[in-house]
Amino acid sequence: MRPRVFITVTLAFTALATPSAAFAACPNQDLTPTADNLPQVREALLCLHNEERAGRGLPQLRENAKLRRAASGHSSDMVENGYFSHERGDETFVDRIIAAGYTRRYDGWSLGENLAWGTAELSTPKAMMQAWMNSAGHRRTIVNRSYREIGFGVRLGVPKDPTTGATVTANFGAKP
Repeated sequence: MRPRVFITVTLAFTALATPSAAFAACPNQDLTPTADNLPQVREALLCLHNEERAGRGLPQLRENAKLRRAASGHSSDMVENGYFSHERGDETFVDRIIAAGYTRRYDGWSLGENLAWGTAELSTPKAMMQAWMNSAGHRRTIVNRSYREIGFGVRLGVPKDPTTGATVTANFGAKP
């Protein structure tokens, strides 16, 4: 099977869109996700996001358990039910993040979501990050100055084949 990667983005803000920095300082960025290394894959994704942001003078993102819970549930749902979208029925990524307890609907917040799936060498943190940074919409989400927290949902399998690759949801947030 030929390696594949698919990405999609939802965002509400614009930000800097300069070329991606070279990824040098992040351990485990070349890991192919397995059942034994998902924590290291998430750490590598966080490092890569923060490396991009540091190169632009932006605040570092902190991992947030509630954003991670929303992201993990969504990645699992996409693989289990064979779809790839920010929405399922009438439910949006905002609904999922609120349901996970990150914030309340009418509080002031900024939320965003990036999705990706890849097989073989395109499922590594580095490959997914490069794909996101090569997409203007995804890049805008990653370098959005307002975001302060992030949660990654990394699930083995892809929406069209749960036996190969990995699916990633990255939920971004900032609360007052």
